[in-house]
Amino acid sequence: MSTFQASSLPHSSLPCPSPKRPIFLHSKFTSCNLSQSTSSNTLTLANKTNNLFPNNVPDSIHKTQIKFVAQNNDSPTKEKVKFDMGYRNSRLRVEDLVKRIKALPTKQRPRIVDSIETDRGFQTLSEFNDLLMALVTADELELALKLYSNLCSYQLDPNCWTFSIMIRCYCKKNEPNEAKKIIDHMVENKIQPTVATFTVLINAFCRSGRVQKALEVLGIMGLINRKPTIQTYNCLLKGLCYVGEVEKAHELLRNIKKNSIRPDIYTYTAVMDGFCKVGRSDEALELLDEALGMGLVPNAVTFNALFTGYFKEGRPLEGVGLLKQMKGRNCWPDYISYSTLLHGLLKWGEIYIAMGIYEEMVGIGFEVDERMMNTLLRGLCRRSRREEEMLKYAHQVFDKMKNEGSVIYASTYDLVIEAFCIGKDADKAMDNLIEMARVGYALRRITLDKVIRALCVEGKLEEALSVLVLHGIPSKSSFNVLIHEFNRRGRRLGACNVYGAAVKVGVIPEREPRGCSTKREVLI
Repeated sequence: MSTFQASSLPHSSLPCPSPKRPIFLHSKFTSCNLSQSTSSNTLTLANKTNNLFPNNVPDSIHKTQIKFVAQNNDSPTKEKVKFDMGYRNSRLRVEDLVKRIKALPTKQRPRIVDSIETDRGFQTLSEFNDLLMALVTADELELALKLYSNLCSYQLDPNCWTFSIMIRCYCKKNEPNEAKKIIDHMVENKIQPTVATFTVLINAFCRSGRVQKALEVLGIMGLINRKPTIQTYNCLLKGLCYVGEVEKAHELLRNIKKNSIRPDIYTYTAVMDGFCKVGRSDEALELLDEALGMGLVPNAVTFNALFTGYFKEGRPLEGVGLLKQMKGRNCWPDYISYSTLLHGLLKWGEIYIAMGIYEEMVGIGFEVDERMMNTLLRGLCRRSRREEEMLKYAHQVFDKMKNEGSVIYASTYDLVIEAFCIGKDADKAMDNLIEMARVGYALRRITLDKVIRALCVEGKLEEALSVLVLHGIPSKSSFNVLIHEFNRRGRRLGACNVYGAAVKVGVIPEREPRGCSTKREVLI
């Protein structure tokens, strides 16, 4: 097999000086058995870079058997921090490095690579690959690219794992085209990527909607006799559904079943989700039955696809039955299950059932978001116009929102105030009108009218007048209600004042104060 030089890829064309040993990785990683661990088989950190790893790292890092001890260096003025590397494989070493990288302040992380460049290099490619993988796993992608660009200077030749890590790096950066260049170079130089590496690249293309590119990568797999796994096909199925090619996804599923590869529940879930998103939930349900017939066990994600479909198609009550079916199969609904179902019930006006689902969510311990709470509260308030028994539920939800400090939207306040008026609780309506103004919401004329009417019905004319004076200009109907109430109580002067106030703002009430001989008398 020919050696694929790092210089054939971008960022890898630097000159190669004599090899150095990194202070950050001052040890060989070739032996990982605890029984073989010696002083030469430890990971050390010179005092020069000691501040990269402060002593007050989280407890979770100490639990991974990292020990801080003083160690003599070539220079007596320096100390080293020795890390006991009692690990048995590269994966555990990478996990350790990831924890240590994440324990650093973000601004200090570039110094990891800088210290390697300025001090020492790597003894083995394994050391290099471990740090490279740790940087990619920790989402320090630019640092990973920087480290990789200097590979030649460490006099190391990349291997298949090095390239696989870089493919993951570019895919994480949402640059799958760059990752494909690496695949192409590997194939040209007779270095065969693993199926897992191909799958990572196919998934990256599919997630960005570039399914044709993903199919090209699948074609490369065929050329070098790499057989896709069901995970590879699952990525393609999700990609096809993502771009709306549901029929092609369904056809691919049928072809998979004809071959020796056994679909898993994620295979069916991907196609079900595609059907549900285009309003074909019944076909998705057929796929669920097929999966159950194969002995596959659906999970919450599988059922959530159906919840979404029923919501989009205006069939939320079928979602309630689906919820019961989930529980019957010991597949417990998650937050997305409940929130999607609740959203659908609210969207399609099933307020009473929505209230039951809401109470179930709260009982389980799920938090309903503010937007959904506002929607639920508005729905309850609207329903209370014809079903006054819904008022208690509206009050219950409103009190919970206020107690928890939730944001209550202006449109929600309007309906809550109306609900208090319907419930003949004008004082609370008045209080919430004041609260609404306090938080900076503009008061709508229709809301002012309802509060004035409610106060007048309860005989609280002074409070009604305060709304008139403090909160703007009500409609003609509000002036009529006030004048009528003053007339009914024989308060001629009050009626005259209200009438005069209306005329001054350009409103001519239909009702006139009793006992006034002319309108001119009122104005005087």
